[in-house]
Amino acid sequence: MINLNLKTQLSWRDVAVRAAFILVTVAAVVWFMPREDQFNFKVEKEAPWRYADLTAVFDFPVYKSEEVLEKERQEVLKDFKPYYMFNDDVSHRQVSLFRQRFGSTLPLLSSELKIIITNRLNALYRRGIIDTLEPVGGDTTKTIWVVTGETFSSLGVGQVLTAKQAYEELTQDAMVQRYEEILPTLNLNDFIVPNLIYDSIHSQTEREELLRSVAPSAKVVKRGQKIISRGDIVDEDTYQVLKSYKHENEQRHASNESGLTLVGKALYVFILILAFTVFLGMYRKDYFSNLRSAGMLYALIIIFTLLASLLVGHSMLHVYIIPFALVPIFVRVFMDSRTAFMTHVTMVLIVASMLQLPLEFIAVEMVGGLAVIFSLRELSSRSQLFWTAAIFVLAAIATHFSLYLIRRGSISTFVISDYTYLLICGLIVFCGYPLLYVIEKTFGFVSDITLVELSNTNRNLLRRMSEEAPGTFNHSIQVGNLAAEVARKIDANAQLVRTGALYHDIGKIQNPIYFTENQSGGISPHDHLSYIESAQAIISHVTEGLKLADKYHLPHQIRDLIATHHGQGKAKYFYIKYKNEHPDEPVDDLLFTYPGPNPFTKEQAILMMADSVEAASRSLPDYTEQSIRTLVDRIIDSQLQEGYFRECPITFRDIQYAKTVLIEKLKTIYHTRISYPEEKK
Repeated sequence: MINLNLKTQLSWRDVAVRAAFILVTVAAVVWFMPREDQFNFKVEKEAPWRYADLTAVFDFPVYKSEEVLEKERQEVLKDFKPYYMFNDDVSHRQVSLFRQRFGSTLPLLSSELKIIITNRLNALYRRGIIDTLEPVGGDTTKTIWVVTGETFSSLGVGQVLTAKQAYEELTQDAMVQRYEEILPTLNLNDFIVPNLIYDSIHSQTEREELLRSVAPSAKVVKRGQKIISRGDIVDEDTYQVLKSYKHENEQRHASNESGLTLVGKALYVFILILAFTVFLGMYRKDYFSNLRSAGMLYALIIIFTLLASLLVGHSMLHVYIIPFALVPIFVRVFMDSRTAFMTHVTMVLIVASMLQLPLEFIAVEMVGGLAVIFSLRELSSRSQLFWTAAIFVLAAIATHFSLYLIRRGSISTFVISDYTYLLICGLIVFCGYPLLYVIEKTFGFVSDITLVELSNTNRNLLRRMSEEAPGTFNHSIQVGNLAAEVARKIDANAQLVRTGALYHDIGKIQNPIYFTENQSGGISPHDHLSYIESAQAIISHVTEGLKLADKYHLPHQIRDLIATHHGQGKAKYFYIKYKNEHPDEPVDDLLFTYPGPNPFTKEQAILMMADSVEAASRSLPDYTEQSIRTLVDRIIDSQLQEGYFRECPITFRDIQYAKTVLIEKLKTIYHTRISYPEEKK
């Protein structure tokens, strides 16, 4: 293999950045995961159960509905007896007050009325004057507890009086009525106050005891007991069971969420992200060392796991509606199949930890992801995305249906909702075409679709080249054809190298006459320039090409192909001419050297070989197999010896294949034939 002058070790800064990728990804995913071990089902009364069979994983009570509980509480409270404290001092105090006022302010009142009112007041207080009927709601059929010292006695509410009732009974007494004229002056209300005082402490204790006797649950569901089967109607009883199961699930998890459960989530996600990072570091070093590439991979994992967390955490729709298949599509288009698979696996395993039925989800999404990867060899048209989406939907639905048959063994409870979500997901995958452009511009990638669009010869820049530098334009097309064939042979990006070949000499349109393929009539402006000036004019087509690439916003991959197609080689024709005419003078090599850099990708190396060979082949005096083979070997061996491929991941085997392809294609282009023998005379 060629010596690869690549970084084998990352700097401390690079290590810190990639460690930050891991930590940020883990932190973001764990932070947005559902906070509790969630009952991730949407329950609707009188609707079919759309999910798989649900079995209790622990014992739990089935709580009664609030309506039932309230009804039972009201029934129990019918036996509630409030407590009242009997205060005997009240009657003595109020009767004494009456006598005192009668003797001082009403001395002329008859002694008979004095005795009558005194006796009536004593009788009313013995019967009991209550301060409030609120605890029994004014129901005269109720009974109350009367506490006298250490004794308790039960007394009907109808046997006691309120202050109003006591006053009315006193003033309407037949004996008292004989003194009706002077009753208003006596202010008898002042002597009637409650002597049965509501005991809130004892009453509240009694009330709570009664309410505690109402059991909050109706029954207990045992661990392993089936709660509901797929397709069953959620009736009122089942609804309460599901609601109770959810409540217990949340209660059990609430006490552990901030502890071991959260640690478990973080550890699980960290293990998966770390494994994914190790894969990139060991087998995809080019992606791992490129911050844009690594950033896209981690960003896709974060974005789609956050979408899943949102749907699961709020019991919205179904997780199957999320287009997880877009992740392997994006990675496959911009990178490769193996990386697409590992990214998809990592994401699916993280999302599965949030779900009640993880194995079903893993199976459906893994098969769908593999179908996407296998079907999408390249993406150069919208129709390919349509067929990829269709294959994904068919694979996912078939997998889901097969698992359903395994579990149920019958289609009597078949529910179509999950398949509807998968169909919608497939539609979203197909409509995700614009997201390719977003990913492309955000992370600096270039897709085959963009390359196909750029290779359209009707685009302004290429049309201008065909008009102003037709010889260069034809040369670029030939180089593109040669380079694409080589790329296909050694497993490089054929579309990229073909498109890059069309633009690699685009700088020549600034001064097309300086290049032989655009000259006619044997007139050359170099006849009037020095060798250094001529060399600078030739070299400038690289820098001018880079300026045009920036002006027309060409992708950086095309820009790199423009910059490296001559590497740090020399304008040899003028360099050798100058040295031959100035043998005793030191030569400043930089005046004759292209700015470079040398190729650092396979595609750049292929373009350098194809460009040099195609240009040199035009100067062959005759086109035989031997002359073409000699030309190709000489040029590529020279490039190899001069170290143009030292920083490029291309092998000797690849270079040998490239030689073979170039020789065969040039033979076809120039129609080489065997030499016919002449007939002897």
